[in-house]
Amino acid sequence: MRVCVIGTGYVGLVTGACLAHIGHDVVCIDNNEEKVKIMKSGQSPIFEPGLSDIMQSAIHTGKIEFSSDLAAGVAHGEILFIAVGTPPLPTGESDTRYVEAVARGIGAHLNGGYKVIVNKSTVPIGSGDWVRMIVLDGIAERQNTLITAGGAPSYDKLPETTAKFDVVSNPEFLREGSAVYDTFNPDRIVLGGNSSRAIAMMQELYAPIVERKFAADPSLSPVPVLVTDLSSAEMIKYAANAFLATKISFINEVANICDRVGADVTQVAKGIGLDSRIGNKFLNAGIGWGGSCFPKDVSALIHTADDYGYETQLLKAAVSVNERQRLLAIEKLQQTLKILKGKTVGLLGLTFKPDTDDMRDAPALNVIEQLNRLGARVKAYDPIVSQTGMRHGLSGVLVETDAERLADGCDALVLVTEWEQFKNLEYAKMAQLMSHPVMIDGRNFLDPETMIRAGFQYVGIGR
Repeated sequence: MRVCVIGTGYVGLVTGACLAHIGHDVVCIDNNEEKVKIMKSGQSPIFEPGLSDIMQSAIHTGKIEFSSDLAAGVAHGEILFIAVGTPPLPTGESDTRYVEAVARGIGAHLNGGYKVIVNKSTVPIGSGDWVRMIVLDGIAERQNTLITAGGAPSYDKLPETTAKFDVVSNPEFLREGSAVYDTFNPDRIVLGGNSSRAIAMMQELYAPIVERKFAADPSLSPVPVLVTDLSSAEMIKYAANAFLATKISFINEVANICDRVGADVTQVAKGIGLDSRIGNKFLNAGIGWGGSCFPKDVSALIHTADDYGYETQLLKAAVSVNERQRLLAIEKLQQTLKILKGKTVGLLGLTFKPDTDDMRDAPALNVIEQLNRLGARVKAYDPIVSQTGMRHGLSGVLVETDAERLADGCDALVLVTEWEQFKNLEYAKMAQLMSHPVMIDGRNFLDPETMIRAGFQYVGIGR
């Protein structure tokens, strides 16, 4: 099938590359010319394991192209994915101006052939009908331009406005750091819409994935496909992320109680996770959730409920717990080192989670801000940030090139991001380089006995 993906962030680029990999003809559109140039060379502008390999393979087979020409992309695609960002506004609402611009642009370039316009961006509930309205506005604006242009009206060139497109909601459930894997091995595919023709085309598009032809385990049963109305599909995305965020905040509440009564939250989480009604995922206590999805989506759902006169007390509590949890590392440092002014603190990890270069709403940023406020000197080492040299948003911190340079002269280390390679650092050597070998394990990621043998005073979360 012919596919156009508009927007090449985490969702758009992964979606486009993976659809090309399974055999579709894909054009990815972005208005950033420099970014397009990088992608044409086969390089990914974002760090995502496996993505560059998928891109280069698709370029080699001619299944994917990159361009800034929206008109060409719309003309190419039978299915048009809107995959631009919807960042949060200060009010908690989603900023949908990029979605609006793309929808209007699609309308301006529709050529009369039938199109399925897919909301892949995480958009407010009710956006399906809104996108349809904006596309129609784009068509109308184009009509008006053609009619009022010099000479006689060119009615023969006008696009028909009767049922030449349908809008489908197809929310993504990709995890940064494993987005390629998640695309080929999804738990479910959600399709929201009221057009049987559009839904049938989407089912054809995803058939190789549904049939697990590219799955890690092809013997598994087909991927469940849930067909719903537009609003329900949009709600599923928000509800899923809100539930996961709430689950993390819950176990962090339990961890804080464990700290006070002498229980070990890792054992508690294991015990309750064995209950099939609860499950063991997202029960890792730590210093809170961040990133581009959970904070934005929970806030957007709270705001939507407020618009309709309902107060989401549980979701607001989850956000409050998370805000408090981010400062727990500071509390642990103060309990251990007492006065932080004049002390040097090293952070292991900066990104909001491992296997990504994403710093959006990362807990590390709050830790850095508070340490600076309290007069501490802050150093950090992150496997990706240190390697790429990116420093945006990292004022007040010295980014080191390796873990041993980080440890040198530190009064304490704080593990902020659970990068797998942090399990195998030479901690005994690092402890010898420190002024005070203190380890605040903000993710309960390290083995306490191993750290103690290496010479550290180990402090976990709820342990």
